[in-house]
Amino acid sequence: MTTYSEKVGGKLNDLLEKTYDAEKGFKKAADNVKHSGLKNYFNQKAQERHDFGYALKAEIKSFGQPVDNGGSITGTMHRAWMDVKSVLSKDNEESMLEEAIRGEEATVEEYNDVLSETTLPPSTQTILTQQKNKIMNGLSSIRRLEDLN
Repeated sequence: MTTYSEKVGGKLNDLLEKTYDAEKGFKKAADNVKHSGLKNYFNQKAQERHDFGYALKAEIKSFGQPVDNGGSITGTMHRAWMDVKSVLSKDNEESMLEEAIRGEEATVEEYNDVLSETTLPPSTQTILTQQKNKIMNGLSSIRRLEDLN
């Protein structure tokens, strides 16, 4: 049972790390755009990721596993790239939107990967499915915003 909990805890900590990265990335994107619809969307997504992180932390703790409290090096590099793009890009808002779409699509794949794990307990399966569905709904919204630009 210990190995099982460590395995699930490790997978959830990986998702938690990426959730922290996404929250920071959405905050950064909100700071880099002027379009009120995009700014609101990015701020909403940052809050959503904050809430996701809280749920993931609670799930990890319920297994008695340690909780990762930082972001990843990849996430830090991605935010730095977004800063460079915002300075160099003539169409800052469009590039931020494209990066958000790309990131959300990658996140859905990461959730699918973890959800394909057959040893996930029902509570974890439920949390991850709900979070993935919110991300997918957000992708629909962000694609509509893309049409506004």
